[in-house]
Amino acid sequence: MSQQGYVAAPPYSQSQPGIGGFSAGFGPPNSSLHYGHYGDPNSSYSAPQPGVSKSTVPLGPSAPVGPPPPGTHQFSQTNFQNGPSTPGQQPHRFQGPPPPSNTGPSYPPYGHQSQPAYPNTASTSSTTQLANQLNSMQINSYGPGTTPSSRMSSGHPASFQGPQLPPPTQQQVALPPGSQVPPPANNVNGLCAQPSLPPMARQDGIPGSVPPNPNLQQLSGQPPGPGYHPQQANYGPQMAGSQLSYPGAFPGGPAQLSGPQQKKLDPDSIPSPIQVIENDKASRGGQIYATNTRGQVPPLVTTDCIIQDQGHASPRYIRCTTYCFPSSSDMAKQARIPLAAVIQPFAIVPPNEAPLYVVNHGETGPIRCNRCKAYMCPFMQFIEGGRRYQCGFCNCINDVPPFFFQHLDHIGRRVDHYERPELSLGSYEYVATLDYCRNNKPPKPPAYIFMIDVSYRNINSGLVKLICDELKTLLDKLPREEQEESSAIRVGFVTYNKVLHFFNVKSSLAQPQMMVVSDVGEVFVPLLDGFLVNFQESRSVVLNLLDQIPEMFADTNESETIFAPVIQAGMEALKAAECAGKLFIFHSSLPTAEAPGKLRNRDDKKLLNTDKEKTLFQPQVNSYEALARDCVANGCCVNLFLFPNQYVDVASMGLVTMYTGGTLYKYNNFQLDSDSPQFLSDLRKDVEKKTGFDAIMRVRTSTGFRATDFFGAIYMNNTTDVEMAAVDCDKAVTVEFKHDDKLNEDSGALIQCAVLYTSISGQRRLRIHNIGLNCSSQLADVYKTCETDALINFFAKSAFKAVLSQPLKTVREILVTQTAHMLACYRKNCASPSAVSQLILPDAMKVLPVYMNCLLKSCVLVGRPEIPTDERAYHRQLVMSMGVADTQLFFYPQLLPIHSLDLKSDAVPAAVRCSEERLSEGGAFILANGLSMFLWLGVSAPPELIQGLFNVPSFAHISTEATLLPDLDNPFSKKIKSILEHIQSQKPYNKTSLCLHSFFMPLIIVKQREQPEMLFRQFLVEDKSIYGGASYVDFLCCVHKEICQLLS
Repeated sequence: MSQQGYVAAPPYSQSQPGIGGFSAGFGPPNSSLHYGHYGDPNSSYSAPQPGVSKSTVPLGPSAPVGPPPPGTHQFSQTNFQNGPSTPGQQPHRFQGPPPPSNTGPSYPPYGHQSQPAYPNTASTSSTTQLANQLNSMQINSYGPGTTPSSRMSSGHPASFQGPQLPPPTQQQVALPPGSQVPPPANNVNGLCAQPSLPPMARQDGIPGSVPPNPNLQQLSGQPPGPGYHPQQANYGPQMAGSQLSYPGAFPGGPAQLSGPQQKKLDPDSIPSPIQVIENDKASRGGQIYATNTRGQVPPLVTTDCIIQDQGHASPRYIRCTTYCFPSSSDMAKQARIPLAAVIQPFAIVPPNEAPLYVVNHGETGPIRCNRCKAYMCPFMQFIEGGRRYQCGFCNCINDVPPFFFQHLDHIGRRVDHYERPELSLGSYEYVATLDYCRNNKPPKPPAYIFMIDVSYRNINSGLVKLICDELKTLLDKLPREEQEESSAIRVGFVTYNKVLHFFNVKSSLAQPQMMVVSDVGEVFVPLLDGFLVNFQESRSVVLNLLDQIPEMFADTNESETIFAPVIQAGMEALKAAECAGKLFIFHSSLPTAEAPGKLRNRDDKKLLNTDKEKTLFQPQVNSYEALARDCVANGCCVNLFLFPNQYVDVASMGLVTMYTGGTLYKYNNFQLDSDSPQFLSDLRKDVEKKTGFDAIMRVRTSTGFRATDFFGAIYMNNTTDVEMAAVDCDKAVTVEFKHDDKLNEDSGALIQCAVLYTSISGQRRLRIHNIGLNCSSQLADVYKTCETDALINFFAKSAFKAVLSQPLKTVREILVTQTAHMLACYRKNCASPSAVSQLILPDAMKVLPVYMNCLLKSCVLVGRPEIPTDERAYHRQLVMSMGVADTQLFFYPQLLPIHSLDLKSDAVPAAVRCSEERLSEGGAFILANGLSMFLWLGVSAPPELIQGLFNVPSFAHISTEATLLPDLDNPFSKKIKSILEHIQSQKPYNKTSLCLHSFFMPLIIVKQREQPEMLFRQFLVEDKSIYGGASYVDFLCCVHKEICQLLS
């Protein structure tokens, strides 16, 4: 395997300012505690070393314009030009989306943006020089064993300085006839010849400067030789707080240079996520992956394979950011790779993999280490003929209980090793004893309470009738254990507006009875007997009630609602019934009625990009946190279905849902005819989900490291116990680990996750997942076993948690800095020596920059007035509980071309990269990210495709109102329908997983050059964002520049 990974040589060498135009660089924010502190939790990001300092030069004419003294970086951010701007030439703008006609661009140019996410730094002309360079280097001729995705050249605005001689490799200007670019050097990593460029003249006073290449033609009117030349800042008035982020959009930006036609950088020459995914599928797809080796790297989350548990937990349950931990904390601090595991304890396993075995030791309960309380697992070592065992976690010697004794074979393994799941498997369950139950009493089966907002709007829109009609059939599908005939879950019903209505649906009644609770300040449950019932026993009364509810409130004109008392009432009902359960709340407006938890509209766009922006993500009143704590303590999980048509303060209303392990669903401007399929699908999936109730999770580790931070839809009362009122198949908890001593390379790093929960039948159980990782004192081993998808899951959750307490700008800076540090450490300690100007990425992390850029452009981290605050809070909440497969798809959507389908084949077409360059006027594409799904149609898409899908004669006749394709009996329609169903029913990549995401994605039909295309474009994540965010190429340059600074 190539140690080097992936090398590129950019056509510039000088270090450049900030992480792209942030004037503060890594300066002043040092005092605040950053979340990106790997290693000592108390140390915030260490101050930059000499030579890494960044410019704090203010924007505007106050910056010095004369040449700086030798040896200093010239970072004046006013000089914003690539070469002299000759009069009469239009400043070149970054190309926006193509204009509909030749009259001019239809979208606003990416001009003075008041606070883009973080700048991009490559200008068009530098991209051009890159392209020329790449073409002349024939970068596409790869040697054996490499893929086109593994090489690249990255570009930068090579001249922030003003008129100067380009370095020897820049080909911005026409070369004189006969001039040659040096041939590629010999192979650097032993596998293939990597193009490498001659050293370039450095302009920041670092020794070893090389004289410029005399063969290069000089720009006319330029003084010869390298060096600094005074230059005026020649752009217009600067907007307050804006950043120099998109050079081409400023007046006086880089001028179009005369000379031959400029070439764009070929995106195929930079690492492609699609290529990485396809390579892994090709090498590991469809195979059996056995978990019998400590520290082995599993197939990517996008690769479909069969997993065999042979002693370590399946990657469906646990994935790690690296499968080899550094042996010391000093090494960990040096590499800055977060050491974390993403644990999805109830992940669904496909039917062709073994379900979890249940171990029952009867009265004695699970066998545990006396000292550290770890559960019996494959990491325990039996000694003294099998009479004692040594704990793999704390090394304590324990006696084996007599009933569990068994002889050892000739290699010291118990003879019943393969008959006992807890000795031979990574994951299994124990039946828990009364000691593990609340109040030492066996739990009752859980209950589901349906709580419906019957205010004027919900009645009027038909939503209440829709819910009641659906529940009539859905209640027959409540989850049950495999061996049971009917579900043990009991159900109850509440409706509410300004007051609460409880219903008695006892089986002996002829008619349901309603009881009203109007004192919403001190909620109580007006009845116990007859509120929670078995649906099968009370079927006729419940169906009667569901028929009556829409009629009962048909004449209501009550528009105000309460919210917190509704949750309180549901929790009190579960508490009184002494059982755990779920509340299904269907709610549509800001709760403005006088009651606890009353909210006001506090949506304030003026807070964007200020230090107070973080308050938009925090709950506006404290009562919701207290309510969440009570819910968790009583095993009450809250699922919230929101139907807003304006601001509803998701950050406050969704808080209880998040802390209790529930799911938040949001349907903006709900329309009965178009949005019902999505809502009903989500509701069905949620009701039928296998779920663990009243759960508590603890993560134990072997000596030398420990779990320090936890991210997810969880509540933590102390530093070790992760409490979840419920946990379902979609919820994942991301756990960060830190060293507290040196790790032993022989024994490795062992992790055991134990989840104590109540099953749907009311049985108390323990679910155990074990995984062993390697340890090494070589950084190369750590980098070699990294998993980018798990890293992005960790970075997303840690950043989304940090936005509650830190300015967004700081959070974004930390992410960029962190990326640069991880890659610079690799470059410094693991890569073969090469010119500083080369970008070298570790093989396992070569697509980290593109994913990190997607995260930086997510609406949570980009404060823009166009993005609704509720939408940002909603996305933040979703991502906090996502597993690795979900974050992978969410941040890098899947784009499938469907215009050239093989109608006879069952295969789903291969995905292409998320970039506008991949679209074509004659094409049609499906894009999905797990939450939204688009069907994009080019203006000249094939007429037979349009007729086959929509039954209309031409592109102009397609209606974009529909959210479903019509049912037509033709090969095109059937094939596309099967692809859409495939994407809906599971993660687009995994054919075997059943319900990896719980969201039904509505189809949004987008026609090229029409208004809705703006929404679609936000998902083309490799391109520049309309809301201010760099393209992939530009971000790669930005990171490379950071790396160069760290290394210089």
